[in-house]
Amino acid sequence: MFRVDASFHIGIGHVMRCLTLADALKAQGSECHFISRAHSGHLLELIRQRGFAVSALPAELPLQLGNNQTGSESAKEPIHARWLGCDWQTDAEQTRAILTKLQPDWLVVDHYALDQRWETALRPNFQQLMVIDDLADRPHQCDLLLDQNLGRQPQDYTSLVSAHCKVLVGPQYTLLRPEFAALRAYSLQRRQQPVFKQVLISMGGVDQPNVTGQVLQALKGCTLPQDCRISVVMGLQAPWLQQVQAQAQDMPRPTEVLVNISDMAQHMADSDLAIGAAGSTSWERCCLGLPTLIVVLADNQRAIAEALQCAGAAKTLDTASAVPMICEVLSVLIDNPHALHDMSIAAARIVDGLGTAHLVSHLSALENS
Repeated sequence: MFRVDASFHIGIGHVMRCLTLADALKAQGSECHFISRAHSGHLLELIRQRGFAVSALPAELPLQLGNNQTGSESAKEPIHARWLGCDWQTDAEQTRAILTKLQPDWLVVDHYALDQRWETALRPNFQQLMVIDDLADRPHQCDLLLDQNLGRQPQDYTSLVSAHCKVLVGPQYTLLRPEFAALRAYSLQRRQQPVFKQVLISMGGVDQPNVTGQVLQALKGCTLPQDCRISVVMGLQAPWLQQVQAQAQDMPRPTEVLVNISDMAQHMADSDLAIGAAGSTSWERCCLGLPTLIVVLADNQRAIAEALQCAGAAKTLDTASAVPMICEVLSVLIDNPHALHDMSIAAARIVDGLGTAHLVSHLSALENS
């Protein structure tokens, strides 16, 4: 069972990587079930369309920390506690009602708002617990912890998990759909002779602040090659979708807006540069060796962006307010195609696309131990 949410504030990345893991487990004979809160921007129907049962927790008013808590209790809350939509005790009770009926062998939790208090409260209702984390900012009581971030070290979790917990860290465990590994050879081969003809813009499925629109506005003033084309990928529920579609019609270079596509790997493989956020899609781009200009949209993305830049796999704009600098960065890449080639090689070294298989092997080994 998976406890994971999507919303306009959370984004869709947590659900998408859990679906990738669920697909792999299902292929090996496991039965997978999701528990997800019906926030605005949820993905309940997508989960069902992917062939999985999902129990919807009711939408709640945003948690107002401090209203019913002492200062010391409030200080213990995870930084992203408001993402839960209620206090952790309420979420635990609602989740327990579902777990009690099914008693799963594994519970997989991918949620920045949950920590060891929630995990300990529900311990009688599952056999083993896996936590997917990216932040190393709160304690967990789990059997397996995954943090797929570049530069993360096992010791970052030494004080946050128990001695028996198996900690898997690094991009070698990145949860990617099989099509990324399948297209890796093609994508890397076409980058041997780098060109600058196809730009892919992807700021996540929601893009609440409409950074996509800001990027298009910046590109409108850039000197791009005459044969350059631009593709924009957005989610169906992106609040600025219609505005971006209208904006695309007014671009000096051919610009298409793609909505809820199922062949993202192919579009990445066919692109020469991506302009995107520093979420979980960063690892998809690395697998395909796609050079990237990263725009940091949230504080929890900064570490990923900085690590990728240090590795030579990307150029980073520290905040969305730096978007007007895109032209300056692009002019360097256009004038020096070898820079694209170097970024591609650096990116491809980080992720090989086989992380899901590695993780499933660890899950099986722990279950049988």
